[in-house]
Amino acid sequence: MTAIYGHRGASLDLPEMSFVAYFEAVEQGADGFECDIRLSKDGYLMLWHDEDMQRMANSPLKIAHSTLREIQQVFPAMIFEELLAIAIDEKKNLALETKHPVPTGGAVEKKLFEVLSANAEQIAAAGIDIVIMSFSWRAVMRAKRAGFSAIYLIVHKWQRFFCFVDGVGPSIQLLKRDKNFAKKVKASGKKLFVWTANTEDDAKALIGSGADVVMSDAPGALREFLEK
Repeated sequence: MTAIYGHRGASLDLPEMSFVAYFEAVEQGADGFECDIRLSKDGYLMLWHDEDMQRMANSPLKIAHSTLREIQQVFPAMIFEELLAIAIDEKKNLALETKHPVPTGGAVEKKLFEVLSANAEQIAAAGIDIVIMSFSWRAVMRAKRAGFSAIYLIVHKWQRFFCFVDGVGPSIQLLKRDKNFAKKVKASGKKLFVWTANTEDDAKALIGSGADVVMSDAPGALREFLEK
């Protein structure tokens, strides 16, 4: 059965990657959470998609060049440890996307591995599944070498041929363009993580795909579409 993860929480209804967006994803019955992770200037794992804060907070501050205090003076951005605590309490799986390119290179993965390792017992007790994803092949390889499940996010269908990963993450548009793509991925033994499906038309494209995880800005609505 395909699992549905709240993409940045239930971000169609509430500010992306906010406490309320993730708790709304819980209310909508999401099986897990997706988030984007960047490293702040003072070493915090920030839940933030963009390089800067312009789109979300009308501020030119860049995450990599700003401290946690500076960031949170502009917008109440979450740190990863806060989301991890919610996921453990609510028993929700996690798909963690590390953003690249960034000035600090692989430091974001190194810090993420440290936090996950420090909380390994609680994660195991909660029985939640955690994967690390990226559009960066090097980042995915760092996760794989560190012993974590690694998903390579892709935009071109030929990228599925990259080996040594646990799965690939195509866009829903790629699945729509190539009707056989999902079958080829599943035939190779890799997991299929699809982003980002929100509409009834998107749901139709997922039928028969065998997708392991689908990320959605509206997890509750997508489940209704899939169950029609």
